[in-house]
Amino acid sequence: MSPPSSSTSSSQTAFGRFAGAGCAGVAELLIFHPVDTVAKRLMNSKVEFNSSNARQLLFQEHANAGVLKKYGSLFPGIGYGAVYKILQRVYKFGGQPYVKEFMQKAIGKPGKESKTQSFLLNGLSGSVMGAGEVVLLPFDVMKIKAQTNPEYRKMTMSAVMKQEGMQLYAGWQWTMARNVPGSFALFGGNALAKEMMGLADHRDATLLQTSLSSLAGSVSSIIVACPLDVVKTRIQSGSFGKEGGVSIIKTIMKEEGPGAFFKGSIPKVVTVGPKLIFSFTVAQYLMAMWERR
Repeated sequence: MSPPSSSTSSSQTAFGRFAGAGCAGVAELLIFHPVDTVAKRLMNSKVEFNSSNARQLLFQEHANAGVLKKYGSLFPGIGYGAVYKILQRVYKFGGQPYVKEFMQKAIGKPGKESKTQSFLLNGLSGSVMGAGEVVLLPFDVMKIKAQTNPEYRKMTMSAVMKQEGMQLYAGWQWTMARNVPGSFALFGGNALAKEMMGLADHRDATLLQTSLSSLAGSVSSIIVACPLDVVKTRIQSGSFGKEGGVSIIKTIMKEEGPGAFFKGSIPKVVTVGPKLIFSFTVAQYLMAMWERR
């Protein structure tokens, strides 16, 4: 049997990268959307979370409903989430390797890299993808509004888009500011962890090794991005009117203190962390397997 042509190999690589990333996005959405809703509601809250207001903060208008109704209330914005999350994972996880390869060619160093080069190239290419992610921002904004504001749950996507207009890009600067260092930490930390495991080709990683490297990158990303994520969430929720990012930062410092920048950080590391670890692990493992099929 003759070896596959370069076009076939390129097509197989593209299929592996984008299909693997897409499957990760679907699986993540189905399993972790309720967790994301809880984190967003906590981050959007001005009051301190405690046992007396827990039900109201988490379940909002369904605070006194039955168990099933309460659980169902954690799935607002699932439609927006599907569009956003799947496109995001395909774009980010599937596209980052291409940006890294472009950078390798641009600096004239394709092939084997040192640990430092691997960390920087993966981190920088991740940052580029994170910055470009703002194109998908309207779907994320609509998801957050549905998760944090009961009135938006009664509206269709077209009605929200018509009502909000360019406000759907509210906080794009803060989203980009959060994504750039967060994505650098995600991809750079993941690559560095694999290098520390002695993997010459990162695609040779076992499922366990991929899980551990995803853990390192994901936790680093969440911690680095958390302060700006709080600002972004408050801008996009609409609960703070037309207050800008700088104004929100000043208000937080004055009324809530610097610790408020890490509101939701523990739930995010403990619950959203596994979500990112899960999707990044699934994406990398499937991408490596299908690229070499």
